[in-house]
Amino acid sequence: MAKIVLDLHEIYNKGFAIDAELSQVITEALQKKITLVEIIPGKGSGQLKKRVWILGIALNMLRGGGPK
Repeated sequence: MAKIVLDLHEIYNKGFAIDAELSQVITEALQKKITLVEIIPGKGSGQLKKRVWILGIALNMLRGGGPK
């Protein structure tokens, strides 16, 4: 199974860069029909991890995989 890995350690404190990287990796995964994207959130208090988690939930709901 193919997957894409996005490591946010380098840009954990740059909100605009995080948004750009997340958007780019999701676009790439969709274009290549890759169903698994591993996001390594980086350092800090967990705020970035929460942000990435919320994005993942939103994308899952858009695909029709919401709560059952």
